[in-house]
Amino acid sequence: MEKMCGVFQVSRSGYYKWQASEASERAKRKATLTERVRWHFYDSEETYGSPRIRRELVKEGWTVSERTVGLIMRELGLRSCMARKFRVATTDSKHDLPIAPNVLQQDFTATKPNEKWVADITYIPCRQGKLYLASILDLYTKQIVGWKLSDRMTIDLTLDALNMAYAAKKPPKGLIHHSDRGSQYAAKDYRAQLERYKMKPSMSRKGNCYDNACIEAFHSILKRELIYSKPKFKTKEEAQQKLYRYLEFFYNRKRSNSTIGYMSPVRFEQLYYASAA
Repeated sequence: MEKMCGVFQVSRSGYYKWQASEASERAKRKATLTERVRWHFYDSEETYGSPRIRRELVKEGWTVSERTVGLIMRELGLRSCMARKFRVATTDSKHDLPIAPNVLQQDFTATKPNEKWVADITYIPCRQGKLYLASILDLYTKQIVGWKLSDRMTIDLTLDALNMAYAAKKPPKGLIHHSDRGSQYAAKDYRAQLERYKMKPSMSRKGNCYDNACIEAFHSILKRELIYSKPKFKTKEEAQQKLYRYLEFFYNRKRSNSTIGYMSPVRFEQLYYASAA
């Protein structure tokens, strides 16, 4: 140590003072970083893991690795929610209703908002009784443009979600609307509404879940982040309120999506229209 101090022409006391100062700065940085990791974890409703939290920190100007964020989360005992394997059949394809051709053909790319929508129904567990959620997702923005929660898996469930989406977005003629072959989507009233809205119907092939993979993936995220990582909804009213909060305020407006540059769907849509103006 004395030789090093001599080479760099510094006193031993000066060196130790500098060393203590460096250690203090590192400790301060670690403490501040730890608080930001904690904040982003709980701000995301305990859904973000180290990759997404690191992305949020980079946006704030931090230079930090995913590994460091992961170590801090481990120290704090923070763990993003995990999914349970549970599935309830929501597709009734045993019917004699007309089936639309598979126009989408697993081409999940889109060049603009309201070009391609995908729709599906999923089961929502609730202590007060079964619930079903019909969702419609825009393949370009990844936004949930329409949804409806009901205790009955009827044509009204899917129609209400479709009407909500149309009222919100007013899509141009020719939008591709893709769904599975369920009776709720093949029903006469639903097909007539698609025709009134000048949408082009598309349906998955029989028994091929990959044809509607994007909306299936969204429902998996929903189950992982909201349904199975939290206590089961006690009432249908509670389920409605929490789904509204998750879909409209967290998923659409806040949650970062890796497929659109770690932006929220609403932000991604805003940037599209701003650049097109």
